[in-house]
Amino acid sequence: MIDTSIFQDKTAVYYTLGCKLNFSETSTIGRLLQEAGIRTARRGEKADICVVNTCSVTEVADKKCRQAIHRLVKQHPGAFVVVTGCYAQLKPEAVAGIEGVDIVLGAEQKKDLLHYLGDLQKKERGEAHTSALKDIRSFVPSCSRGDRTRFFLKVQDGCDYFCSYCTIPFARGRSRNGSIASLVEQAHRAVAEGGKEIVLTGVNIGDFGRSTGETFFDLVKALDEVEGVERYRISSIEPNLLTDEIIDFVSRSRRFMPHFHIPLQSGCDEVLKLMRRRYDTALFAAKVARIKSEMPDAFIGVDVIVGTRGETEEYFERSYDFLQGLDVTQLHVFSYSERPGTQALKIEHPVPPQEKHRRSQRLLELSDRKLHDFYVRHVGQVMPVLLERPKPGMPMHGFTPNYIRVEVPHDDRLDNRVVNIRLGELNADATALQGVILTED
Repeated sequence: MIDTSIFQDKTAVYYTLGCKLNFSETSTIGRLLQEAGIRTARRGEKADICVVNTCSVTEVADKKCRQAIHRLVKQHPGAFVVVTGCYAQLKPEAVAGIEGVDIVLGAEQKKDLLHYLGDLQKKERGEAHTSALKDIRSFVPSCSRGDRTRFFLKVQDGCDYFCSYCTIPFARGRSRNGSIASLVEQAHRAVAEGGKEIVLTGVNIGDFGRSTGETFFDLVKALDEVEGVERYRISSIEPNLLTDEIIDFVSRSRRFMPHFHIPLQSGCDEVLKLMRRRYDTALFAAKVARIKSEMPDAFIGVDVIVGTRGETEEYFERSYDFLQGLDVTQLHVFSYSERPGTQALKIEHPVPPQEKHRRSQRLLELSDRKLHDFYVRHVGQVMPVLLERPKPGMPMHGFTPNYIRVEVPHDDRLDNRVVNIRLGELNADATALQGVILTED
């Protein structure tokens, strides 16, 4: 039993780096502390507790984590500092050695954060509490409110794929998930809190069901029955796990949006083999074709890594040509970052940093053209848009079902409302289509 009297009237700040899954988990940690009597510090207020949820997907991410810790220690002198997340699991002793850090919690320990706070007395040196990879087994449910309209529902954690460039399986453990019944209950809870849109998140969500003997398709069908949810979006899903039955179901569903995020990583089969990916370009192209045949206006975002070891100039050009000919909407481009302990380090032919940058820029330019063409193609159409409250004095923005960003004049009455909008030309900075409001849904 935890004596929570020490926590009454204490304040906390939270800093999250990395993916939507991390944001979802930070939200759960915040709710846990709030229930113990700890409130979130107001802007400018000195906090008693700092919680940093870290990422370690690249070397740059590691650096940002260290910088964030230093900054929070400086901003909140004397605060009890807790660090968790992927960087904490992978480099616990290094994180514990950062000045001002009190507790480092690994993937298995973060659910028990309250147990490690003690009397909130600062430590002479940070204490690291982590588990070996084989002992990371827990699935902690998380459903965070990203903003007033959008919730992020964690449906799965961990990964069994061990791609050659990736440390995430070492940071999060093997694939595991919550039950469909528990996730449906969380969706109901999000509706009760005013959520209109739910994004399904995880490390490898298509692998859902390892823990419970269910399938991701089963989950999608069950969530589709939850009344009150206006929209679901499926976050990143592996192409080999995006089945035709899922695509077909989404095409018929009122609640699941025609919006897919599919990691490709390379458009060259030789590089995919070096990466230990579980598909080839032919399969990926077939999935895109299937989506477009069922949902011609679907938004398809694609992850691509450039400059991985072994990616020769010829291989990159093949990848570029494949992506150029692919009917996708946007590319999310990442430069390869060498991660300790990964199999990719054994591959010959490292790519120089300046060449990585050049390749990234070419793909980003290709992405801009594809996204621009996708937006322009929809000018003049009328589509339902879920609007979100902006900062004071700023225009409102929202998204169509197929993830086109729309801009309209500020009107607080339209916050978290679905309205029919005629899509006009691109706005001044070409980040959204200007819209004319027709009716409220």
